[in-house]
Amino acid sequence: MRLLFFGDVVGRPGRRALAALLPRLAAREEIDFVIANCENASAGKGIDPRSAEELHEAGVDVLTSGNHIWQNRDIIPYMRERGQLLRPLNFPPGIPGIGWTVQKARHSDTRVAVLNLIGRVFMAPVDCPFRAAEQALAEIGREARVVLVDMHAEATSEKVAMGRFLDGKVSVVIGSHTHIQTADETVLPGGTAYLTDAGMCGPEDSVLGVRTDRVVERFLTQMPVRFEVAGGPVLVQGAVIEVDATSGRALGVRRLRERVDV
Repeated sequence: MRLLFFGDVVGRPGRRALAALLPRLAAREEIDFVIANCENASAGKGIDPRSAEELHEAGVDVLTSGNHIWQNRDIIPYMRERGQLLRPLNFPPGIPGIGWTVQKARHSDTRVAVLNLIGRVFMAPVDCPFRAAEQALAEIGREARVVLVDMHAEATSEKVAMGRFLDGKVSVVIGSHTHIQTADETVLPGGTAYLTDAGMCGPEDSVLGVRTDRVVERFLTQMPVRFEVAGGPVLVQGAVIEVDATSGRALGVRRLRERVDV
């Protein structure tokens, strides 16, 4: 079976580009299951219910997130109603939402688990993602063989370590958060597909999806600046992963990088 993962969706341009590309991409690649990180899907930071529904209607099966998930507080009741929007599992206990889910693939009875983690290096302190993953997999193993992990983290070393730690235990470990796609896609010795960062679905002529002039002004002046999502052609980035549905082992991983005019 084939999984499709989209890097961080940035604002309306990212949502529209993903929606425009996904139908033909899914047909061309014979995709069975689609995951997207929605961390920046509403005005460049966080996600609201309308944007979440827009992405689901476009064909995304599960949405993952990260440190900006609480930017729009109205997402909390939506998360309670829908089991296809995740927040990082290793956030402190007792907060709203879920950190993993199991959903059925589109064209078969194969069940796919998606697990959302967040890193601790150069980020706000949270619970240990390694131990959280280990505990979750003890439960997930009874429900699904195919498991994708979104490791939302800043540090390359932490993502690589997670990939090695989970090698042979999950089908895919793919990084998000930096908006810069890496070129280190591989299948690790234990059969886990790995990519340090999937990149973004956001404006190409920008700084990580944000208007260049605003970001440069912030660096030059060190004064507060209101960031805005940039315009122009959008880079849709991510990865296509082929997985043996019976064993859960990855057979291959390819980076996705397409330019879309919206």
